[in-house]
Amino acid sequence: MRPCGIVALAAISLFSVACTAKPAPSVALAAPAHSHAPAPVLNQIYRETGVAAWYGKELHGKKTASGEIFDMYGISAAHRTLPLGTMIRVTNLDNLKSIKVRINDRGPLIKSRMLDLSYGAAKELGFVTQGTTRVKIDTVDTVRDLSPYTVQAATYAEEVNAKTLRYRLSKKFEVVTIVPVETNIARFYCVRVGSYASEERAELVANKLTLEGLEPIILRKD
Repeated sequence: MRPCGIVALAAISLFSVACTAKPAPSVALAAPAHSHAPAPVLNQIYRETGVAAWYGKELHGKKTASGEIFDMYGISAAHRTLPLGTMIRVTNLDNLKSIKVRINDRGPLIKSRMLDLSYGAAKELGFVTQGTTRVKIDTVDTVRDLSPYTVQAATYAEEVNAKTLRYRLSKKFEVVTIVPVETNIARFYCVRVGSYASEERAELVANKLTLEGLEPIILRKD
């Protein structure tokens, strides 16, 4: 779950954007953009179009959400809701280059992005230099997963700010947790709410969090 290493200046600029709770200053990793993509439907081919970025040496050799070691030169990807291990075909809509990629990590944390790719995958797709591109993804096989969803309410650079939000949200939501996440910028602290069997239930909670002044994203809870 990492933003692209090549666009460090853009990533740093996100630090000045307030993304969440008023009690403490925050670091925004979720840019105001379109709402999150629909979660994969069981037993169907899943298709999605959006912005992809890439990540590389800062996380090379570290564990992914699947437990595998991240190889920046390999071919892999991070997606918020597709089951880990899912094979997808990614097509760069700028040049129509296409490759097969396996999902082994979670992300992106930035709401306006759909997919994070390894440096190796981005090189194959021909967008290393520009850092991001619009892509289309199609699952190679039907999607089958019964794992629950969680709603990420906000992301902070300082753990104390995450604890402040957790305290506030705990008054209205049953289960609120803080999950540390390593990115190519730094370690961040993600405040997540609940565990839900369906996307519809997670969506209801996300809508409530939006009323709290937040910009939530829905993630598959592995």
